[in-house]
Amino acid sequence: MAASTKVLALESPTQTGEWTVVLPRKGRHRRNSRKITIAKGQQQEQQPWVPTDLEIDPERQSKLMHKIQACMKKIENSQFFLAFLDQMQIPKVLNHFHRVLGSESQLQMVIYGIGSIESHETPRLQLSLALLMKRKFSWIGDIEVFDPVLSATESQVLEDLGCSVLSLNEQGRREAKKSTLFFMPHCEAELYNNLLQANWGVESLNRIALFGNSFETYEQHVSFKYYDQEVSLMNSSVAESVTHILAARRFIDEFRIETISDDYFAAFHDSSWHFFKLACENELQLN
Repeated sequence: MAASTKVLALESPTQTGEWTVVLPRKGRHRRNSRKITIAKGQQQEQQPWVPTDLEIDPERQSKLMHKIQACMKKIENSQFFLAFLDQMQIPKVLNHFHRVLGSESQLQMVIYGIGSIESHETPRLQLSLALLMKRKFSWIGDIEVFDPVLSATESQVLEDLGCSVLSLNEQGRREAKKSTLFFMPHCEAELYNNLLQANWGVESLNRIALFGNSFETYEQHVSFKYYDQEVSLMNSSVAESVTHILAARRFIDEFRIETISDDYFAAFHDSSWHFFKLACENELQLN
């Protein structure tokens, strides 16, 4: 079936520490204040993972489930969510989702770097948005989640919510062998770079829809021009952590979301949808 015939519609109702996430921030930060940071080791191997605590606490489990349900209700009734859904359905964005889906009926969702959903509201808001997207759109399929900081109790709550918690720390290096939505708000630059590196080919990148930190903002932060002479702000290790991010800017369509309310600024500021539009391998040159 051609992608153009597909109907995308609304339905009714670091503990192991190989990579880290951006933790909730206090107060409003200036848009241009993000620092580019990297984790140790650029080529980490994928490793089996289990929570460091093996006991599930029923009382904590119940409280956390209640908190997430409250977050979902808060977002669902917000102007932020209405604007978010509207943006997903404008023709330019919807056409990209059509293209990524191709002949498949659903986009698998992979959530990396969600953080501790028990300890902080920001990760709960981010998770709630992902869950509401799946509820609203029939073309969003199963959800897989990973963050090395997740506890056994948090993992069980995620399972109770219909998600699958990965037992392998993929270091963000999931190859998109089928159409995939990677949901990665406020992850470290290296994690996005790992994902791009693992999929650095025309077919794989064209199968990806990515929600996460604005790549345009990364580009603005790592270099600037002064009297027509480019001055690099990066040392070699930082440059290596964003190589693929910067190269991908040549063939990305990016749609920045609006947080609308201060209630959602910490969780979603500087976040964008990214879609890759490649025709040939020649576009993948890194230099």
